[in-house]
Amino acid sequence: MPNITWEEPYCGEGSACFRIGTDSTGNAYIAVSGAEDHYVTDSREALRALIRDIKAGKADHLL
Repeated sequence: MPNITWEEPYCGEGSACFRIGTDSTGNAYIAVSGAEDHYVTDSREALRALIRDIKAGKADHLL
């Protein structure tokens, strides 16, 4: 498992909380808060796009 530095959880109204993390090689990670050992990894830009869609209500069914 890579050494991931997790940010504080982001919690939307009435939905699950998720966390964003990065490692020393520039990979980005996203996980449901409390389940950081099961994460999705991709480039930072790809995960930013996913997070923007979630915050915009386009993909909150994924959480």
